[in-house]
Amino acid sequence: MSYRPGPLNLITDVDGISIGNAHDDKVMSGVTVILPDPDAIASVDVRGGAPATRETDALDPSSLVESVHAVVLSGGSVFGLDSATGVTQWLSDHGRGFTFATQPRACPVVPSACLFDILNGGDKAWGPTAPYRQLGIDACERASSQFSLGNVGAGYGALAGRYKGGLGSASAVIDGITVGAIVAVNSFGSPVIPGTNRFWAQLAEIDGEFGGLAGLPMELTAASRSLTTDTKAAMVADAAAAGANTTIAVVATDARLTPSEAKRFAVMATDGFARALRPVHTPFDGDTVFALATGRRELEGPRPLALAMLGAAASDSLARAIARGVYEAETLGPWLSYRQSHRPA
Repeated sequence: MSYRPGPLNLITDVDGISIGNAHDDKVMSGVTVILPDPDAIASVDVRGGAPATRETDALDPSSLVESVHAVVLSGGSVFGLDSATGVTQWLSDHGRGFTFATQPRACPVVPSACLFDILNGGDKAWGPTAPYRQLGIDACERASSQFSLGNVGAGYGALAGRYKGGLGSASAVIDGITVGAIVAVNSFGSPVIPGTNRFWAQLAEIDGEFGGLAGLPMELTAASRSLTTDTKAAMVADAAAAGANTTIAVVATDARLTPSEAKRFAVMATDGFARALRPVHTPFDGDTVFALATGRRELEGPRPLALAMLGAAASDSLARAIARGVYEAETLGPWLSYRQSHRPA
């Protein structure tokens, strides 16, 4: 399968998707809003053992709801769920949502997932009102096709194993259809092969998008295997103590999918986690992947085959987005970035 990134190499290469980010420097946390225009067929796949989510049950293909008006990724653990309240209010105020003849107030559907950045050193003593509702509103106001990666939005306070985590994104165009991913990387597992400076996702890299180290030479994979079990266990323990954890993502396509097809799209895309992070889907993570289909383009040829190709591209794009998020992140407080940790002597 061959594909190239879209013009921006961001999820916003998908027609009908915009992204808004907001963060609080003092709290060291933030919010990312994914806004389809006007809505999108949606589904979700939850693999982690400790999710913090909202409205995911509504995305079951057997449920009444088929489309959503936004998806929210947030820091703050359970407190971050309040960010979706702010986004819901903003969308309703702008007339975006389901409307009913006897009730002029628009009622948007806004599923969300949160990562755990409570222990990252930021000031979480915010008193009776957490900042996330307002951060959700601020993120909506800033929605655009252009956005930065690394220490922004939901990735602002994220950690990835021993490294500073961040917000990552990538895209791919296959047979005229675009697939994109956005992810806040706050993982228990490491994005980097232990004992090396190589990302697990290195084989998926395109055009040096996360360092251009390319390939996995045998001496590097051998170096990883040579680490003792005790050493690897210590690395994992450090990661758990630091991040305590969760990687949350959205994959999107401009293809027209049914709700059940969107579910399979999300399931296939989730494999991108396993290609970029090890270990993954642990009891300490709340790993969650939302899928959006904006329906701007029709699938051609046998639908199951076309869907399989889109799902494979989404998996690769998500793996690339994870590595990009970590690669673009900057050192924050005591948490060293990948590039500072592996800078040349």
